[in-house]
Amino acid sequence: MNWVVICCFLLGVTPVLCTLDFNYHNNKAVENYLKDINNNYSSITYLHSIGSSVAGNQLWVLVIGLYPSQHMIGIPEMKYVANMHGNEVVGRELMLHLIEYLVTSYKTDVVISQLINNTRIHIMPSMNPDGFEASAVDCYGIVGRLNKNGYDLNRNFPDAFNLNPDPIQPETKAVMDWIKSETFVLSANFHGGAVVASYPYDNGNAENNGITPDEDVFKYLATLYATKHANMYQGIQCPGMNSFPAGITNGYQWYPVRGGMQDYNYVYGQCYEITIELSCCKYPDESTLSQFWSDNKVSLIEYIKQIHMGIKGRVFDLEGNPIPNAIVEVKDRKHIQPYTTNSIGEYYHLLTPGSYTFNISAAGVSLLQTVDITNNKNLYATKYDFSINVSASSANSHLQVYTLLSILSTILVLLCT
Repeated sequence: MNWVVICCFLLGVTPVLCTLDFNYHNNKAVENYLKDINNNYSSITYLHSIGSSVAGNQLWVLVIGLYPSQHMIGIPEMKYVANMHGNEVVGRELMLHLIEYLVTSYKTDVVISQLINNTRIHIMPSMNPDGFEASAVDCYGIVGRLNKNGYDLNRNFPDAFNLNPDPIQPETKAVMDWIKSETFVLSANFHGGAVVASYPYDNGNAENNGITPDEDVFKYLATLYATKHANMYQGIQCPGMNSFPAGITNGYQWYPVRGGMQDYNYVYGQCYEITIELSCCKYPDESTLSQFWSDNKVSLIEYIKQIHMGIKGRVFDLEGNPIPNAIVEVKDRKHIQPYTTNSIGEYYHLLTPGSYTFNISAAGVSLLQTVDITNNKNLYATKYDFSINVSASSANSHLQVYTLLSILSTILVLLCT
């Protein structure tokens, strides 16, 4: 437990009412802090572990929202994941300060209150707590980068373009299960060693050259983070690297990464994730942490808001029942794995304003529908429900077939890694 919290206990003050210090916090201090936040803001937070590391450290996630412990229809889910490489530590501390800022601003800041009321925000300060324990202050080293089994977690996910022969690690499996269990729409993961917002694909082939069907959306998201940042948009050049125009880059065109987490989110999780490189120095002196928070604070908040761009809604059958696993795709934006509705018939698509033709299909029946999408207002995406000409029995048969195919797909993904 850090000295500020100890001081608060001695003074008889609720710990989270004291300012979190700008020091590095070990795994136990992070756990204690998250538990303190959860205890003192229980109405808007939910703390849980999604699994454990090789060494048995818990992979803690704090959820912040009006309904923090469960998904609610129409409230989108977003996540931040930091410290995937154990020696890249700035993001780990930023997540703690972001948590503090969000919960202490609730009901006192109108925008933050609205954001929390309309979004379910998941924050994982450390995906690689074992690596963090092995690392030390060092700008360019690699000690602590890998997990305890010696694997790079950002090369460990199933890959859409190349066979990944590495065994899936406990931390990776926990995140994969987590993604599967939630309806995540937007995400970012935080690294160090550069200052840039990198977007998918991280891998690719000659056909796509690393460009996704949602290139415009990803460029928008990366540009937003970079421009709201204090200086990322200036194209900071770290030692031994080229600069990045406007502070953004396509991941594959920077350098190909097989088995990266952001591609896995986008291809297999229907979640738009980008990678934020926060600092030239991977593990800088803690005296710099306050400035990093100041540089990133606005970007972190503004990025969360983008989960409310685009469109959301549900797909119903003739009797008005929601259809799970109905395909909801946008014309000319064909994904490697078609995007589908969740178990309660919801869909979410991040899209920039414009007119789009949607192709909805279930039980062998398809529907083409054009929808105009406008700028989000008051943190609320365009809402549009689709009704498709299928009976409840046909929809149920579709669900049974699709469930079987999903199981087979999951088995194939695991067998190919």
